[in-house]
Amino acid sequence: MFSRRLLDTLSRARSVVAFTGAGISAESGVPTFRGSGGIWKKYRPEELANLDAFLRNPELVWEWYRARRQVMSGIAPNAGHLALAAMERCFERFAVITQNIDNLHRRAGSRTIYELHGNIERNYCIGCRAQYVSEVLPGTEGAPRCPACNGLIRPDVVWFGELLPSDEWDASLSAAEGSDVFLSIGTSAVVYPAASLPRAARRSGAYVVEINIEPTDLSDQADEVILGRSGEVLPELLERITTIQKGTPA
Repeated sequence: MFSRRLLDTLSRARSVVAFTGAGISAESGVPTFRGSGGIWKKYRPEELANLDAFLRNPELVWEWYRARRQVMSGIAPNAGHLALAAMERCFERFAVITQNIDNLHRRAGSRTIYELHGNIERNYCIGCRAQYVSEVLPGTEGAPRCPACNGLIRPDVVWFGELLPSDEWDASLSAAEGSDVFLSIGTSAVVYPAASLPRAARRSGAYVVEINIEPTDLSDQADEVILGRSGEVLPELLERITTIQKGTPA
C-alpha cells in the first residue's frame, strides 16, 4: 500500500502535516452539512450559515446549531483520528490542519490543531468577543446573550461570506510550507484558500500524499495517491512508522 519512497521519506522526516476534510469525519458518521431530516430540509445551508441570517433571526439559526450539536454529541473519533493523534508523538513537529468543525481531532487526543473553519463546540459574543464553550452557554433556548455586554452569542464557525481566521490560516500555511511530508486526507481539495495548502507544501519541497476513497483535483499533483478509507489506511501507516522508528525493517 505504501511506497518505499514514502516510508524512506517518513523515516527521515522531522515535520509532518495532516490536512483533513469531511471524508475522515464521514467515517465516524458525521452527517453532511445539509443534513437529511425534519424541518431543516426546507432550508439551504446558505440561508442559515451566514451573518445576515443570524442577525435577522438568531433564534432560528441557534435552533439549527443546537440540532447539529445534539447529533454530533453522539459521534466519536474513529480509527483515523486516533491514528493521527498517536502519530503526533512520532515526529519532532506534527500538526493537524482541518476544515472540519466537529472537534473530533481534539477529542481523539491531537494537540497541535489548526481549525480553518472554526469549532462547533465554541462560541463568542459578537459585541465584546467574550468566548463561551457550549457547556456553559447562558440560557438553553432561543439565542443566548452575553452576560457581560448583552451582545448576541454566535457559534465560532466560519459562515458563508466570511474570511478564514487569519491566525489559523497563517499558522497552517507556515506548517504546510515547513513540512517534510504533507498528508491530504479525505478532502476534495477544491475549496480555496484551503485547497492551496497541499500545493504550497509541494512547492516548498514536501512529499505530498493524498489519502482518499476516490481521486480528486489534487491527485495529478500529489507525489503519491493512496485510495482507501482513512480509518483503515492511517492505522496501518502508523504501524509502519512505529516499526521504522524501532529500527525494524518495514
